[in-house]
Amino acid sequence: MNEKHVLKNGAEISIRRLAPEQLKEIMALQEKVIAALTTNAILQPLSEEEFLHILQGNGQMIGAYDGNRLIAFRAMLDPGNDKEHLGIDAGLTADELSLVLYSEISNVDPAYRGNGLQQLLGKIIFGEVDPNRYRYICTTVAPYNIASLKDKFAQGMQIVSLKMKYGGKLRYILMKDLMHSSSKKGDQESHLLPMGDTEGQQRLLEDGWFGVAIEQQHGEWIVHYKK
Repeated sequence: MNEKHVLKNGAEISIRRLAPEQLKEIMALQEKVIAALTTNAILQPLSEEEFLHILQGNGQMIGAYDGNRLIAFRAMLDPGNDKEHLGIDAGLTADELSLVLYSEISNVDPAYRGNGLQQLLGKIIFGEVDPNRYRYICTTVAPYNIASLKDKFAQGMQIVSLKMKYGGKLRYILMKDLMHSSSKKGDQESHLLPMGDTEGQQRLLEDGWFGVAIEQQHGEWIVHYKK
């Protein structure tokens, strides 16, 4: 893979598959992103061992390069027998858990934000998933991590659960079924709830609703649920 793209800022970049040899570059970019955050709560960074696990055949990673400089990356992880398997949170059966791939961390160099890199890498890496091997893509996103939620909705993912993960952190669990289109008819039932209404959203999700979009109304973030 060596796709060429031109960003909004005019920079010509190349998209490449990443390998263990790029681990130092990956860690350096992650540290740069963490240093620029206003709060660490919205990013679940990965360790060198976790990145290496992905790079050694337990998933896939792609990176965007401006010349020889890594400016963004995105990862997918095969969770194996994860103790906190997101497929269980999404309501999948035990037999379906082996068909799950996690949409993992994505980082963009702060100097290159605003160029749509996260969604570009998402579109490319989602397109690289082998549908004969995997059927479901799952991930978690913190409420009010607006950029990440918009990114996941843009990739066709839907909110299927809202619960505590990672030792007590509230997270949306989102999923995409590669065998079914997420597009629905316009007359589908809909319900709007404030993002801060945790219990209300949990009741809807337990009742079979799923979150498909967010919007801001009068300064408050609202989640669109459909059934």
